[in-house]
Amino acid sequence: MFLLLRQSFFTSLVTTPLLILSLTVGFAQVRSSDNYLLQSDSINIGGGYSTSTNYVQESTVGEIATGRSTSTSYQLRAGYQQMQEVFISLSSVSEVVMSPSLPGITGGTANGSTTVTVITDSPSGYQLTIEGENSPALRNSPYSIPDYDAGAEPDYTFAVTAGTSSFGYSPSGADVAAAFLDNGATLCSTGSNETALACWDGLTVSPVMIAQGSVPNQPSGATTTVYFRVGVGSNANVIAGEYIATSTLTALPL
Repeated sequence: MFLLLRQSFFTSLVTTPLLILSLTVGFAQVRSSDNYLLQSDSINIGGGYSTSTNYVQESTVGEIATGRSTSTSYQLRAGYQQMQEVFISLSSVSEVVMSPSLPGITGGTANGSTTVTVITDSPSGYQLTIEGENSPALRNSPYSIPDYDAGAEPDYTFAVTAGTSSFGYSPSGADVAAAFLDNGATLCSTGSNETALACWDGLTVSPVMIAQGSVPNQPSGATTTVYFRVGVGSNANVIAGEYIATSTLTALPL
Protein backbone atom coordinates (compact mmCIF):
# COMPACT_ATOMS: atom_id res chain seq x y z
CA MET A 1 0.00 0.00 0.00
CA PHE A 2 1.54 3.28 -1.13
CA LEU A 3 0.67 6.47 0.75
CA LEU A 4 0.95 9.95 -0.72
CA LEU A 5 -0.05 13.24 0.89
CA ARG A 6 -0.68 16.25 -1.34
CA GLN A 7 -0.83 19.72 0.05
CA SER A 8 -1.93 23.10 -1.24
CA PHE A 9 -1.04 26.43 0.25
CA PHE A 10 -2.81 29.78 0.51
CA THR A 11 -1.45 33.13 1.54
CA SER A 12 -3.33 36.34 1.85
CA LEU A 13 -2.28 39.97 1.66
CA VAL A 14 -4.60 42.40 3.38
CA THR A 15 -4.61 46.01 4.48
CA THR A 16 -5.20 46.41 8.20
CA PRO A 17 -5.74 49.82 9.85
CA LEU A 18 -4.05 50.66 13.13
CA LEU A 19 -5.20 52.68 16.09
CA ILE A 20 -2.23 54.13 17.99
CA LEU A 21 -2.68 55.64 21.43
CA SER A 22 0.02 56.47 23.95
CA LEU A 23 2.65 54.35 22.21
CA THR A 24 0.43 51.25 22.32
CA VAL A 25 -0.61 49.50 19.12
CA GLY A 26 -4.11 48.04 19.09
CA PHE A 27 -7.12 47.31 16.94
CA ALA A 28 -10.62 48.71 17.29
CA GLN A 29 -13.89 48.99 15.46
CA VAL A 30 -15.29 52.52 15.60
CA ARG A 31 -18.69 51.59 14.14
CA SER A 32 -20.51 48.34 13.54
CA SER A 33 -23.77 46.79 12.39
CA ASP A 34 -25.05 43.25 11.99
CA ASN A 35 -23.13 42.93 8.72
CA TYR A 36 -20.13 45.28 8.91
CA LEU A 37 -17.28 46.49 11.11
CA LEU A 38 -15.79 49.90 10.31
CA GLN A 39 -12.30 49.87 11.79
CA SER A 40 -11.42 53.52 11.26
CA ASP A 41 -12.99 56.72 10.02
CA SER A 42 -11.76 60.12 8.92
CA ILE A 43 -12.92 63.58 10.02
CA ASN A 44 -12.10 65.93 7.16
CA ILE A 45 -13.56 68.52 4.82
CA GLY A 46 -13.19 66.73 1.52
CA GLY A 47 -11.62 64.04 -0.59
CA GLY A 48 -12.78 60.74 -2.05
CA TYR A 49 -12.03 58.53 -5.04
CA SER A 50 -10.64 59.75 -8.35
CA THR A 51 -10.23 57.30 -11.21
CA SER A 52 -8.74 57.05 -14.68
CA THR A 53 -8.16 54.22 -17.11
CA ASN A 54 -5.06 53.05 -15.26
CA TYR A 55 -5.27 54.44 -11.71
CA VAL A 56 -7.49 54.84 -8.67
CA GLN A 57 -6.66 57.58 -6.17
CA GLU A 58 -8.16 57.89 -2.70
CA SER A 59 -7.64 61.24 -0.98
CA THR A 60 -8.63 63.19 2.14
CA VAL A 61 -8.55 66.94 2.67
CA GLY A 62 -8.44 68.67 6.01
CA GLU A 63 -6.79 66.12 8.31
CA ILE A 64 -4.10 67.52 10.59
CA ALA A 65 -0.96 66.06 12.17
CA THR A 66 -0.71 63.32 9.56
CA GLY A 67 2.27 61.49 8.18
CA ARG A 68 4.97 59.10 9.28
CA SER A 69 7.01 59.68 12.44
CA THR A 70 9.76 57.45 13.84
CA SER A 71 11.94 57.04 16.89
CA THR A 72 14.43 54.41 18.02
CA SER A 73 11.67 52.09 19.22
CA TYR A 74 8.45 53.14 17.45
CA GLN A 75 6.90 54.04 14.11
CA LEU A 76 3.77 56.21 13.96
CA ARG A 77 1.61 56.43 10.87
CA ALA A 78 -0.94 59.12 11.65
CA GLY A 79 -3.99 59.87 9.56
CA TYR A 80 -6.40 57.86 7.46
CA GLN A 81 -4.14 57.70 4.43
CA GLN A 82 -1.17 56.49 6.50
CA MET A 83 -2.73 53.18 7.51
CA GLN A 84 -0.25 50.31 7.40
CA GLU A 85 -0.35 47.74 4.62
CA VAL A 86 0.33 44.34 6.11
CA PHE A 87 2.60 41.81 4.37
CA ILE A 88 2.39 38.05 4.84
CA SER A 89 4.03 35.15 3.03
CA LEU A 90 3.85 31.37 3.36
CA SER A 91 6.56 29.12 1.94
CA SER A 92 5.47 26.22 -0.23
CA VAL A 93 6.69 22.62 -0.31
CA SER A 94 6.39 19.62 -2.60
CA GLU A 95 4.21 16.56 -2.07
CA VAL A 96 4.78 14.49 1.06
CA VAL A 97 5.29 10.76 0.53
CA MET A 98 4.51 8.66 3.59
CA SER A 99 7.06 5.96 4.41
CA PRO A 100 7.21 3.01 4.54
CA SER A 101 4.52 1.41 2.42
CA LEU A 102 2.31 -0.68 4.68
CA PRO A 103 1.03 -4.24 4.38
CA GLY A 104 -2.73 -4.26 4.76
CA ILE A 105 -2.91 -7.47 6.78
CA THR A 106 -0.07 -7.20 9.33
CA GLY A 107 -0.31 -3.39 9.53
CA GLY A 108 2.26 -0.89 10.76
CA THR A 109 2.99 2.84 10.85
CA ALA A 110 3.94 5.23 8.04
CA ASN A 111 5.24 8.76 8.63
CA GLY A 112 5.79 11.96 6.68
CA SER A 113 6.18 15.66 7.37
CA THR A 114 6.23 19.10 5.81
CA THR A 115 7.70 22.37 7.08
CA VAL A 116 6.37 25.85 6.30
CA THR A 117 7.58 29.31 7.26
CA VAL A 118 5.25 32.27 7.77
CA ILE A 119 6.71 35.79 7.50
CA THR A 120 4.62 38.83 8.38
CA ASP A 121 5.02 42.41 9.53
CA SER A 122 1.52 42.50 11.04
CA PRO A 123 1.70 44.17 14.47
CA SER A 124 -0.62 41.49 15.86
CA GLY A 125 1.07 38.52 14.24
CA TYR A 126 -0.51 35.72 12.20
CA GLN A 127 -2.60 32.57 12.33
CA LEU A 128 -1.90 29.28 10.52
CA THR A 129 -4.71 26.77 9.88
CA ILE A 130 -5.01 23.35 8.28
CA GLU A 131 -7.97 21.58 6.70
CA GLY A 132 -8.61 18.48 4.63
CA GLU A 133 -10.22 18.50 1.22
CA ASN A 134 -12.32 15.42 1.95
CA SER A 135 -13.70 13.51 4.91
CA PRO A 136 -12.03 11.11 5.43
CA ALA A 137 -8.97 12.87 4.05
CA LEU A 138 -6.89 9.84 3.01
CA ARG A 139 -8.53 8.08 0.05
CA ASN A 140 -8.08 5.41 -2.57
CA SER A 141 -11.51 5.76 -4.17
CA PRO A 142 -13.86 4.18 -3.29
CA TYR A 143 -11.83 3.13 -0.22
CA SER A 144 -10.51 5.36 2.55
CA ILE A 145 -8.65 5.35 5.87
CA PRO A 146 -10.53 7.06 8.73
CA ASP A 147 -9.31 10.38 10.09
CA TYR A 148 -7.76 10.02 13.54
CA ASP A 149 -10.49 10.52 16.15
CA ALA A 150 -8.96 12.20 19.19
CA GLY A 151 -12.25 13.40 20.66
CA ALA A 152 -12.49 16.82 22.31
CA GLU A 153 -8.72 17.28 22.68
CA PRO A 154 -5.72 15.94 20.71
CA ASP A 155 -4.25 12.66 21.96
CA TYR A 156 -0.77 12.85 23.44
CA THR A 157 0.12 9.50 21.83
CA PHE A 158 -0.94 8.27 18.40
CA ALA A 159 -2.51 4.85 18.81
CA VAL A 160 -4.58 2.41 16.76
CA THR A 161 -6.07 -0.87 17.92
CA ALA A 162 -6.15 -4.23 16.16
CA GLY A 163 -8.57 -4.22 13.27
CA THR A 164 -8.59 -0.40 12.89
CA SER A 165 -6.66 2.20 10.89
CA SER A 166 -6.26 6.00 11.20
CA PHE A 167 -4.63 9.01 9.54
CA GLY A 168 -3.61 11.93 11.77
CA TYR A 169 -1.34 14.94 12.10
CA SER A 170 0.65 16.76 14.79
CA PRO A 171 2.09 20.30 14.44
CA SER A 172 5.38 21.33 16.01
CA GLY A 173 7.09 24.70 16.31
CA ALA A 174 7.60 27.78 18.46
CA ASP A 175 4.13 29.18 17.68
CA VAL A 176 2.08 25.98 18.00
CA ALA A 177 -1.52 26.62 19.07
CA ALA A 178 -2.50 25.98 22.69
CA ALA A 179 -4.58 22.93 21.72
CA PHE A 180 -1.37 21.14 20.67
CA LEU A 181 0.70 22.05 23.72
CA ASP A 182 1.05 19.49 26.51
CA ASN A 183 1.88 19.04 30.18
CA GLY A 184 5.05 17.09 29.48
CA ALA A 185 3.45 13.79 30.33
CA THR A 186 0.15 12.55 28.91
CA LEU A 187 -2.23 15.47 28.36
CA CYS A 188 -2.66 17.93 25.49
CA SER A 189 -4.43 21.31 25.49
CA THR A 190 -2.85 21.96 28.87
CA GLY A 191 0.56 23.17 30.02
CA SER A 192 3.17 24.96 27.93
CA ASN A 193 5.37 22.15 26.60
CA GLU A 194 5.79 21.74 22.87
CA THR A 195 6.77 18.11 22.46
CA ALA A 196 7.55 16.95 18.94
CA LEU A 197 5.44 14.01 17.74
CA ALA A 198 2.92 14.49 20.53
CA CYS A 199 -0.70 15.72 20.48
CA TRP A 200 -2.33 14.06 17.46
CA ASP A 201 -5.62 14.88 15.78
CA GLY A 202 -7.42 14.09 12.54
CA LEU A 203 -7.99 16.41 9.59
CA THR A 204 -11.42 17.97 9.15
CA VAL A 205 -13.00 19.85 6.25
CA SER A 206 -13.18 22.93 8.50
CA PRO A 207 -9.95 24.90 9.18
CA VAL A 208 -8.25 24.21 12.51
CA MET A 209 -5.69 26.63 13.95
CA ILE A 210 -2.34 24.91 14.43
CA ALA A 211 -0.05 27.92 15.02
CA GLN A 212 -0.39 31.54 16.03
CA GLY A 213 2.11 34.35 16.52
CA SER A 214 1.30 37.59 18.31
CA VAL A 215 4.10 39.85 17.05
CA PRO A 216 5.76 40.74 13.73
CA ASN A 217 8.37 38.14 12.78
CA GLN A 218 10.07 39.50 9.66
CA PRO A 219 12.58 38.93 8.25
CA SER A 220 13.27 35.47 9.74
CA GLY A 221 9.67 34.31 10.07
CA ALA A 222 8.23 31.47 12.13
CA THR A 223 8.55 27.82 11.13
CA THR A 224 5.99 25.11 11.78
CA THR A 225 6.46 21.43 10.98
CA VAL A 226 3.36 19.31 10.44
CA TYR A 227 3.92 15.59 11.04
CA PHE A 228 1.54 13.11 9.38
CA ARG A 229 1.06 9.51 10.44
CA VAL A 230 -0.93 6.53 9.20
CA GLY A 231 -1.48 3.66 11.59
CA VAL A 232 -2.83 0.33 10.40
CA GLY A 233 -3.65 -2.24 13.06
CA SER A 234 -3.16 -5.95 12.56
CA ASN A 235 -6.02 -7.54 10.61
CA ALA A 236 -7.39 -4.12 9.63
CA ASN A 237 -7.80 -5.50 6.11
CA VAL A 238 -7.00 -2.20 4.38
CA ILE A 239 -7.38 -2.55 0.61
CA ALA A 240 -4.01 -2.29 -1.15
CA GLY A 241 -3.41 0.74 -3.36
CA GLU A 242 -2.23 4.35 -3.49
CA TYR A 243 -3.96 6.47 -0.84
CA ILE A 244 -3.90 10.26 -1.31
CA ALA A 245 -4.88 13.08 1.05
CA THR A 246 -5.05 16.73 0.05
CA SER A 247 -4.75 19.32 2.81
CA THR A 248 -4.60 23.12 2.75
CA LEU A 249 -2.46 25.31 4.98
CA THR A 250 -3.68 28.92 5.23
CA ALA A 251 -1.76 31.84 6.75
CA LEU A 252 -3.67 34.98 7.72
CA PRO A 253 -2.41 38.19 9.38
CA LEU A 254 -4.08 39.27 12.61
